[in-house]
Amino acid sequence: MELVRAAATAAHRHRPSAAQYERHRPERTVLHQVLSEHWGAFVEQAEEQGRPLPRFVQREVEAYLRCGMLEHGLLRLGCPACGFERLVAFSCKKRGFCPSCLGRRMTETACHLRERVLPEVPLRQWVCSLPWDLRLAVGYDGALCSAVVGMFVEQVQQSYRWRAKRHLGLRSVELGHTGAVTFLQRFDSALRLHPHPHTLALDGVYVRDDDGELVFHPLPAPSAEQVADVARRTAARVRTLLERRAEQQDRTEPTGWTVCCAASAQGLSLFGLRAGQPPLRLVDPSQARPDEPIAIVDGFNLHAARTLHGADHGQVERFCRYLGRPPIAQDRLERLEDGRVRYRFKRAWKDGSTAVDLEPFDLLARLCALIPPPRFNMIRYHGVLSSRAKLRAEVVPSPPEPEPEPDPLELQVALPRCVEPDEPPRRKRWAWLLRHVFRHDVSVCPRCQGPTTWLEVATEPDAIGRAMADHGLAPQRARPPPSPRLPPDAQLALPL
Repeated sequence: MELVRAAATAAHRHRPSAAQYERHRPERTVLHQVLSEHWGAFVEQAEEQGRPLPRFVQREVEAYLRCGMLEHGLLRLGCPACGFERLVAFSCKKRGFCPSCLGRRMTETACHLRERVLPEVPLRQWVCSLPWDLRLAVGYDGALCSAVVGMFVEQVQQSYRWRAKRHLGLRSVELGHTGAVTFLQRFDSALRLHPHPHTLALDGVYVRDDDGELVFHPLPAPSAEQVADVARRTAARVRTLLERRAEQQDRTEPTGWTVCCAASAQGLSLFGLRAGQPPLRLVDPSQARPDEPIAIVDGFNLHAARTLHGADHGQVERFCRYLGRPPIAQDRLERLEDGRVRYRFKRAWKDGSTAVDLEPFDLLARLCALIPPPRFNMIRYHGVLSSRAKLRAEVVPSPPEPEPEPDPLELQVALPRCVEPDEPPRRKRWAWLLRHVFRHDVSVCPRCQGPTTWLEVATEPDAIGRAMADHGLAPQRARPPPSPRLPPDAQLALPL
């Protein structure tokens, strides 16, 4: 719908395509192959042990196995001028670990923040790593996670207000207004459950001057003692919260998902000969690196050295894409001859570790742990950038000019009748995102550079088979080989 709307614009019609679009084939990736081969046995064994996986976890994985597969639904696009056709598969639109859909979400969120949220002022990233004993509870308890993130961001903002009062000579800390955007990442480089906030804060405060205008005042970089003070106050508040919750904590029977979360958070294996032990890692001492300057207080690690300027739109967008990236990079995943899966780190650890070897079931367990619970917000806005802030309209940038609309006569051919031509798009168009990131323009005919239109939306098996047969394609129906059985006592090493 919105894809064709962009293709019908006159300016876009005459723009030459920068690269040829090639359909993503997830069935060729190691991640999709491992899941399709072992997922059925993984679910079956969890049910046999009386710890079935929650329905939201099963829906997430099963939707990923259909994502990008033509036999599960497709859109048939064609050029009315030269007769060129292409097939585009449906996506799952999930937010757990699907690299394709999370890649779109990452790019769309970065563009939204750059265009509509972050002002052109200095920004600073604050990263808070939680203690090992807190990661599991924060990973599956949405209320506790929100409370911990809120306490951390509140202390960061309080630090800005206190420093602004001393540096600017304000009468009260309440006269300084700041804001932040927090990305909640649930993973680390080894795909372990590691929920931790990445807060992109305005590196200064807004103060209303004598003329009533809201003016931004940048602040000097925080000292090591000031960063440690934020970590110290965050740790104290969180520990107090945990003591209160311990008295009211309800002991519930663990499920298959909570067992996966426990193993992932502790970095232990559930399957194979190393059940209950950490998986094997590849260590290269030559790649060991020194410790980074961070503040460590009671297990809370705080880092606040990365800065960037909001006026550099390219840098801001790239950094927001980094903060919202998918948890798994498929090009670093490979299968070994003995059936295990090796995941290479993008950056070596401090001890020189460069990769981790996982059993297929252990990889599935870690992926299940990375799936957030329903109605769990992964991006949060604070201070003047929050939706209910009174000063938000004076801070955020003005929305960009909308793209020119196509001719109404051409639009009627491409769009359903229920869609009004003047309806503003709520999200970035898929074709726009592909062109913006990869320079691939799926909405332009590669032969004559004309716009493509919808020819058919195939959702029924007969229509899907006919469309694929017309293009000389056959459904990919791979039969998974038998998976190894889980030892009956494999999960007893990780009681909750």
